[in-house]
Parts: sequence; C-alpha cells; structure tokens
Amino acid sequence: MNTNTDVASLVRRCFAAYQHKDRAAIEALLADDFHFTSPQDDHIDRRTYFERCWPFSEQLESFRIEKLFCEGNEAFVRYACKPLHRAAFRNTEFFRVENGKIVEVQVYFGSPANDVTAP
Repeated sequence: MNTNTDVASLVRRCFAAYQHKDRAAIEALLADDFHFTSPQDDHIDRRTYFERCWPFSEQLESFRIEKLFCEGNEAFVRYACKPLHRAAFRNTEFFRVENGKIVEVQVYFGSPANDVTAP
C-alpha cells in the first residue's frame, strides 16, 4: 500500500465529510488526540474543534481541492471554499496522520477567491 495514496484519500474523505455535513464520518477520521490550529485557534483539542469549528459546515456551499501534496504521513492541501451567501476564499491546510487517523491539522488563512463559484 502506498502511504501517500492513503494520506491523500484520508484528506479527501475529511473534506467530503465536512462538505456533506457528515459528523459521524469526520469523527471516524480524527484521532482521539487530534489537535487543530488556525489563526483563531491555538492547538485546540478534538472536543473544542467540534464545538468551535464544526458548526461552519452548516454554512458551507462547496469545497474544491486545488492542490494536494503528500509526503510520508503528512499532506498540504490548498482549497477553495464557497460559504453560503458569502465570498469564496482559499486556504491551505497541513495534515499529519498516524495509524490511519488525522492527528493534526494546521490551517493557514488565504485570500479571497473571486474565481470560485458553487458547482
């Protein structure tokens, strides 16, 4: 089995679960010791992630993964996101995977994505 393929598949499944608002699916992908960091969140744990960040899924119209690079058990992904009734934007996220689960995500906020429309 190719580790890069496994990590890429896991990242894609994570974005799909978020877009489809499938909390059970994303819970199955995140490790118990999962941590999330963004410019607004400093290394928050899994419980806090679901309290603070998961509700945004209800505002999500679409994601489009534009670039996905994997090396070993890590991945960088650049994506365009289109929230409902708001301007689209691009972000980059760093994923770290251990034992088939996502243990860490670091989000780097990007710029407006004027060329993004919902599918």
